[in-house]
Amino acid sequence: MPDKLEPAPYGDFVLPFDIAKAGVRGRLVRLDAASARALGAHALPEPAARVAGEVVALGALLGTALKLDGRLTIQTKGDGPLDLVTADYYGADENRHRGVRGYARLDAARFDPAAANEFSALAGKGVLAITIEPKVGGKTYQGIVELSPDGIGASAETYFAQSEQLPTVIKLAAAPLFVAGDKQPHWRAGGMMLQMTPESAKQGVESRSDDWDRLSLLLKTVEDLELVDTTLSPETLLWRLFNEDEVRVHPPEPVVFRCDCDAGRITQVLKSYAPADREGLADPDGVIRARCEFCGKTHEITPDSLA
Repeated sequence: MPDKLEPAPYGDFVLPFDIAKAGVRGRLVRLDAASARALGAHALPEPAARVAGEVVALGALLGTALKLDGRLTIQTKGDGPLDLVTADYYGADENRHRGVRGYARLDAARFDPAAANEFSALAGKGVLAITIEPKVGGKTYQGIVELSPDGIGASAETYFAQSEQLPTVIKLAAAPLFVAGDKQPHWRAGGMMLQMTPESAKQGVESRSDDWDRLSLLLKTVEDLELVDTTLSPETLLWRLFNEDEVRVHPPEPVVFRCDCDAGRITQVLKSYAPADREGLADPDGVIRARCEFCGKTHEITPDSLA
């Protein structure tokens, strides 16, 4: 690893790296304050929150890998009790950092704690959709794959196999941190992705194929705790895995919690409603209060702003 780079932070970052001799690139994400905020707006049972945290971590991995200036949305829809999970990644601009947010919907009446540790029982059958919306130039793109019974990471691997046809392996994790005096858990999320470069995939060199198989197996040995442990430096984790492979890290990319909800946009939508329809939305004082499902903020829309 280069000794000129500043060490990566221990939380709220994406760390790109590559293993050049094997024709493999990768990214390591660990979210701390960002994931705690993303999962803090709604109280969820632990199995459901783990899935939501993994989706948020995946959003950071994919959004930064694409160097996106706009928005990337990951959404799952299934027929299980956890019927909807969504996460947004926003690219950095001149005023704001790159960031993530997330939301999950759980049907408590159908939630069975005894079967909740099985992803297939929690999410059921359904799809995973990834939508890419560039801010400047380019067209919106959406890819849809079936949800894998093996989880979010396996579903994302299927997406890459079908859309980009690049060998990709992904490991995701999320876990609660309990702080003395606080009844609510603080969630952390993390993940790692390895991907064969397009050049290596086209060459199809046998030795590189062997390297890919070996590196993929190494990634699968990563413990969930290693991905979310903010006392473990990311460089140490990469060294544990790939110390024989000349792994090279690049500058870390900070990630924050970011929600772009806006009272002005809500007001514009409400203005398109007929006055009679809006009456049913207002509280007794005449104010319409719209709560953002992602950050929990309540926007107050007064009658004057709708005039």
